[in-house]
Amino acid sequence: MKKFLTSAFALALTVSAANSADLYQPQPEPLQDAPEVTVQEATGWYLRGDVGYSFKKSRGTEFWQGTSTPGVAQADFTRSSLRDGFTLGGGVGYQINSYLRSDVTFDYFTRSKFRGGTSGVCAGGIACTSNDSSNMNAYSLLANVYVDLGTYGYFTPYLGGGIGGTYVKWNKLRNTICDDPSVPGCYSTEHGGKGGWRFTAALMAGASIDITCNLKADVGYRFRYVDGGDMFGYAAGGGPGRDKGFYSHEARVGARYMFGGCDAPVAYEPPPQPIVYK
Repeated sequence: MKKFLTSAFALALTVSAANSADLYQPQPEPLQDAPEVTVQEATGWYLRGDVGYSFKKSRGTEFWQGTSTPGVAQADFTRSSLRDGFTLGGGVGYQINSYLRSDVTFDYFTRSKFRGGTSGVCAGGIACTSNDSSNMNAYSLLANVYVDLGTYGYFTPYLGGGIGGTYVKWNKLRNTICDDPSVPGCYSTEHGGKGGWRFTAALMAGASIDITCNLKADVGYRFRYVDGGDMFGYAAGGGPGRDKGFYSHEARVGARYMFGGCDAPVAYEPPPQPIVYK
C-alpha cells in the first residue's frame, strides 16, 4: 500500500509539471517611457495687418511774426490741439525663434484737425487774438523688434520697440481775427501748408492669440513719438511756423499670418512585442 501511494504521488507531480509547461505565458515586457512629443520651433516669414485708434497729444506750435519781413520775433501759440483719428497699417516680418521676432510696418494716419490760437497786437497797439485751423495726415514707416514672453494656453504676451520716420503733411493754415478794432467783423489769412519726414520712435505691448497654427490675432497698445517740423509758410506779416511734434497713444487690433507654421508633432508608436516560441 505504501509503495502504491508513493507511485501515485510521483505520477501526480509529473502531470502537474507537464500542465504547467503547457500553460506558460511569457511575462509582459516592462513598459518603457513614451518618447517626448516635440514640436519644431516656429520660425519663418509672416504678414500682418492692423487697425487702430490714435489719441494724439500736440507738443505745441511756434511761429515767426513781423511786418514786412518774416522772422522778426518768435512766439508760441497760446493753445494748440490735434483731434484723434484712426490708423491703418500692414507689414512683413520674420519669427526668429519662439521668443524673438521683427518686422517692418507701414501705417497711415487718417486726417486729424488742428485747432490753435495766438495773442498779439493789432492796429493802434490794441491786443487781439486769432483762431487758427488746419488739418494733418501722416504716413509712418517703422522697423520693430518684439520679445515674446512665453505662451500660456492660447495667449503669448509681448513687448516691443521700433524706430523709423513719419511723413507729416499739413494743409493750409487759416488764421482768423475777429477783434481787430481797425477792421469791422472778421478777416482771415491763409498760410501754405508744409510737409516732411520726421524722426519717430515707438514702444509696444500686447498679446498674440492663437486662432490656427498659421493665424494669430494681435491685440496691443503702441506709444509713438513723432518729432517736430515745418508746419506753414509766411503770409501777411506772420510765419513761417513749425509744430513741436506730437505723441500718439494707439489702441490696436490686427492679425498675423505665418507661412509654414503648421509643423506636426512626432507621433508616438509603441515598441513591438517579442515573439515567444514554445
